[in-house]
Amino acid sequence: MEILRSIDRLRKRYLPGIGVPLVIMMMVGIAALYFQRSSLFSTNDLIRELRKKNSSSIESSAPPPSNGGEAPNNSYHDHDKISAKNYSAVAPISASNYSSTQIPISAPAAENGPSPKPQRMVKTNGSSIAPASPPVDRTEEQKREETKDDVEKRICPKRWDPRKRRRNPEPVRSIQDMAKILRLNQRFSCSMVPRWSSPVDQEILQARAEIINAPVVDDDPELYPPVYRNFSTFKRSYELMEKTLKVYVYKEGEKPIIHGAILWGIYAAEGWFMKHMEAKNSFLVDDPSKAHLFYMPFSSTNLRMKLFDPKSPRKRNLVEFLQAYVTEIATKHPFWNRTGGTDHFSVSCHDWASYLTAKAMGSSIRALCNGDLSRAFELGKDVSVTLTSVRDVEDPARNAGGRPGEKRDLLAFFAGQMHGYVRPLLLQRWGDDKDPDIKVLGPLRKRGKWDKTTYINSMRRTKYCLCPRGYEANSPRLAEAFFYECVPVIISDNFVPPFFEVLNWEAFSVVVPVNDIPRLKEILLAIPREKYLALQYGVKKVQRHFLWHSKPERYDLFHMTLHSVWFNRVFQLRVR
Repeated sequence: MEILRSIDRLRKRYLPGIGVPLVIMMMVGIAALYFQRSSLFSTNDLIRELRKKNSSSIESSAPPPSNGGEAPNNSYHDHDKISAKNYSAVAPISASNYSSTQIPISAPAAENGPSPKPQRMVKTNGSSIAPASPPVDRTEEQKREETKDDVEKRICPKRWDPRKRRRNPEPVRSIQDMAKILRLNQRFSCSMVPRWSSPVDQEILQARAEIINAPVVDDDPELYPPVYRNFSTFKRSYELMEKTLKVYVYKEGEKPIIHGAILWGIYAAEGWFMKHMEAKNSFLVDDPSKAHLFYMPFSSTNLRMKLFDPKSPRKRNLVEFLQAYVTEIATKHPFWNRTGGTDHFSVSCHDWASYLTAKAMGSSIRALCNGDLSRAFELGKDVSVTLTSVRDVEDPARNAGGRPGEKRDLLAFFAGQMHGYVRPLLLQRWGDDKDPDIKVLGPLRKRGKWDKTTYINSMRRTKYCLCPRGYEANSPRLAEAFFYECVPVIISDNFVPPFFEVLNWEAFSVVVPVNDIPRLKEILLAIPREKYLALQYGVKKVQRHFLWHSKPERYDLFHMTLHSVWFNRVFQLRVR
């Protein structure tokens, strides 16, 4: 009663005309707001306390570590032993939001408590080896950065769609920056979860476990380990591809746009891949239910040559053709709808292919000859392949090779059309014989024709072959540098080098930002002679990955393209 009298006196003095019940309600509301802002009801503090209790309970219940006192690390790429059945299920998403939903790949749980420290294994020849590190090697600093990434995780909101060109200019990314993005994208997938399960998904998960836990291999009679990001995982992944991978090639469509292979010119890579993929090989399967990947064999070059209409805005008729092709596939077969196209792939090399495929089949794995981070290219999902100028259809690898590194007497060389904005800058600074050590020329002509002999001889005697971008990020000079065993100098901001997911480009190339063109000679001369010889040796060892053959050979350009598609699918697959 005393409380009510006190409230009534306050009401008459300060709030005349307002009843006591209303005053009580106002005071209760003010008190509630006060306590809500206090730490007693702080949501963040409450969550923090729950996390502490959860972590302490896990630590108290876990058995003692068996790795010499070190606590086990069960993060996605730091765990030691994995079984495919241990991949925990994740919440499914619809096809409409597959590209805008954050879907972290959940870490596999250990079968019997914490994972033990890697144990040494014994090979048949008696040498000891240990389990390999993850697909992308990481330093301690990179591991600390990944701990931060675990907090933020990968961002796949609707405001950032990798299939659309970004409004703000993309910052210039170094090779190290791209490697960090690749690691993040491998750990946190934005691919659609299959609508229903399939035995092939379990086969891919089993392959993923074997790749991550591959035994360390330090030497190989066929390959040169330093040119790979992680040679052990690449070697195991390639072996599993040869042993496991099955590809179904769609029969729908008519030539020349579908199933029509062009085997010459700078866009020949898509034609040679189509030729070998549709020919008899061990990867093909007639039963699509047994396929791990589905190939859509269309030619972006023929699409441009046969259907382009200058009056069609934004190449709309070309996009509509590809959309109709995908619709036909999705109508006749259930496989596109099962995964939203994430297990389908194409190989396209025309300059417009990145834009056209992003509009028509952006969820699929796109092997592109112009991997450009500032455009519609997604590291870890899409594959960067190389433009190849095939001049001998009967034997594409004929006349490959050049002088040994010690006998090359020209520092740098480029000759070609002044396409795009980078080549004119290069010509302006280093053309017209401004420097005897650097030759930058326009098209080489002799009697009105291309001077093939002078061009080839110059490539074979040059230490560093300049590979500036043309209209698009890539240039056929890159493949020619490997062909003539010349160290490539990539001058193309945000260009994703071919097979970036497995090759260590710092072991056999030089990357120069466009803004550093005036410092080109200074940068090249700063490379010690021993370092140059190591780069040139790496070029010779990686050359086989950039050559076509009339009949496919192990580790050639056909198999490397298919492997990168396989590798990305293995690490992007999501399961229920």
